Amino acid sequence: MMKWGGGQISNFEKTIAALPHCHLPEETKAVQFQIVNARRESGGGVGGGAEVNTAVAVKEKPKSERFEVYRGSPTPFCATARDGGVDFAIFSANAVSATLCLISFSDLHDNKVTEQISLDPLTNKTGDVWHVFLKGDFKDMLYGYKFDGKFSPDKGLFYDSSRILLDPYAKVTVISRGEFGALGADGNCWPQMACMVPSFDDEVFDWEGDLPLKYPRRDLIIYEMHVRGFTRHESSRTEFPGTYLGVVEKLHHLKELGVNCIELMPCHEFNELEYLSYNSVLGDYKVNFWGYSTVNYFSPMTKYSSSGVRNCGHDAINEFKLLIREAHKQGIEVIMDVVFNRTAEGKNGPLLSFRGVDNSVYYMLAPKGEFYNYSGRGNTFNRNNPVVRQFIADCLRYWVTEMHVDGFRFDLASIMTRGSSLWDAVNVYGNSIEGDWMTTGSPLGSPPLIDMISNDPILHGVKVFTVDSFLIFPFFFLFLKTIIQEGELASTSVKKLRKRQMRNFFLCLMVSQGVPMIYMGDEYGHTKGGNNNTYCHDNYVILYNLMISAFNQWDKKEESSSDFFRFCCLMTKFRHFLIELYFISLNQCKELSCIECESLHLNDFPTAERLQWHGHTPGRPDWSETSRFVAYTLACFLIDSEKGEIYVAFNNSHLPVMITLPKRPGFRWEPLVDSSKPTPYDFLSIDLPGRDIAYDQYAHFLDANLSPMLSYSSIILLLSPEESS
Repeated sequence: MMKWGGGQISNFEKTIAALPHCHLPEETKAVQFQIVNARRESGGGVGGGAEVNTAVAVKEKPKSERFEVYRGSPTPFCATARDGGVDFAIFSANAVSATLCLISFSDLHDNKVTEQISLDPLTNKTGDVWHVFLKGDFKDMLYGYKFDGKFSPDKGLFYDSSRILLDPYAKVTVISRGEFGALGADGNCWPQMACMVPSFDDEVFDWEGDLPLKYPRRDLIIYEMHVRGFTRHESSRTEFPGTYLGVVEKLHHLKELGVNCIELMPCHEFNELEYLSYNSVLGDYKVNFWGYSTVNYFSPMTKYSSSGVRNCGHDAINEFKLLIREAHKQGIEVIMDVVFNRTAEGKNGPLLSFRGVDNSVYYMLAPKGEFYNYSGRGNTFNRNNPVVRQFIADCLRYWVTEMHVDGFRFDLASIMTRGSSLWDAVNVYGNSIEGDWMTTGSPLGSPPLIDMISNDPILHGVKVFTVDSFLIFPFFFLFLKTIIQEGELASTSVKKLRKRQMRNFFLCLMVSQGVPMIYMGDEYGHTKGGNNNTYCHDNYVILYNLMISAFNQWDKKEESSSDFFRFCCLMTKFRHFLIELYFISLNQCKELSCIECESLHLNDFPTAERLQWHGHTPGRPDWSETSRFVAYTLACFLIDSEKGEIYVAFNNSHLPVMITLPKRPGFRWEPLVDSSKPTPYDFLSIDLPGRDIAYDQYAHFLDANLSPMLSYSSIILLLSPEESS
């Protein structure tokens, strides 16, 4: 027997109380049971007239005037349309009560709740999952939750029953301000948010037979892109600038560039007004432009949709899917930049979702409830907790299976390999620092999240990247600004040097081992004024094609200012293939076709069988600190068992040099790329008018197995049989 309400309850009464947890039809689940005390007088027994507690099952009416309310199912998490209604399920282990808040789209703008349904912990909770099933009219309806429990920060608990929270598994998050950068009512940067309720009327997206492209990782050329920044400027001439559809309109540009993979900067829902502050230098406002501060991981950024929050955000899903489908048609994969190391709730930020749902589960906490801050942004997502680990895996699977993305780049990925710990500073740094201890992450020998992803039947074959791209041209432009002259006021000689260095950097990237990544605008020399950390700028500094230079229009790529774009296109194609030029130079009667040089994209670093290093003379590289020259030859094994070779050299000195080329009996070296030459002679493509004349200018040097190099220049030579030359 056990005590209940001051008396005792029998095993039979306990069984009655447990009935709501049984698997019953929805009609039966609508019967909610309460345990009430019934007073009755006993006519006999010791002490006569003693009070006895009995358990009585009482049928209650549904707790809503608009909806039929049933017990619901604890799986799957999120709001799921099924059986003529919607099932709501959410995890919260430490909450003592939960309330489902239904909000019409009009009430969201007025900061009102349309309907509140309190969840019975006996009927509507299984384990640590709260759930309820509703039938009714959900047109233009949104939802959120309120949770109550202890507010005890020193124990990691932040429950506040007055706050409406987002479902971590919500497929779309809607905010009451629909336009990017627009303030809410009364200038509020954080107006009420809510989640989309799924509808049976949603039209099924037509994937038109779309399948993953499955390119080998080594064959990728990645183009990092910001959806809004790519087409927002009017010169893009897109119908829907700054949106997913705007990117679709410009996919042909990426195809022409030779890109076969797009990396989308954060497209999960975030609040762009999170960092809102006045910028006195530019006379505008700083915002969270990049988006590395996630509000919801399942939701595509609704403000990147041409429809915004209209239709309760449903259109954002379909427009994102359209982008993926059309990219695949162009032979371009799409990977997402995901931020699972921290969230927008920060250290002292607003209660939006995870912190109010179950803070001690979703975040890594110190013994007194403080947030471990491995991310440098106030909190650290607790990927080592099995619930959070499952959440991340579910999220990744959703974007792969439902949205057809091809992979992910994990921001600050090393945090996924750390546990909570206190490390002795002497052991870490060799000496003490302020205080005897420091909080940091203890490296895990077998990180559970990594293990989970690696062994997941869906995710194990998905592309995963963990590195950052380096914005070449902002850094390069800043160097030239500070060392030589300022911006567009530079002399002609300085501008020529800039273009040469741009070609040098891009050439170096395209002949490097590994997976090359370029950033949006690199193909035009987008400098951003030397600022490579423009996370807060939604202005001319960040927008594609506004480079603080003459190249400020999309249509300029067809004019004289497109010389660097031409060079980039040819270099990406060269990386993919030793193009038609190779067989033409061999003077062989073969069909024009692209010949792959596998040595430019190996799985491992090339060995001495393929790679040889050189200095000003063959086989004698100078690795000293004073050296400003390096060269190498790379063997390329072509089709039909033919063997080719390329010679690549970089002269980083302010002085020109004459180099001696490696001797190859029966062969000679022919010019292909010389960054010191003005366009179009920087790359001697097969369709170049006057190519033979340009080639003859090299002949007397190459006949002597020599090649001159100007200062700050790089070259690529191809090996050809002497008889064909």
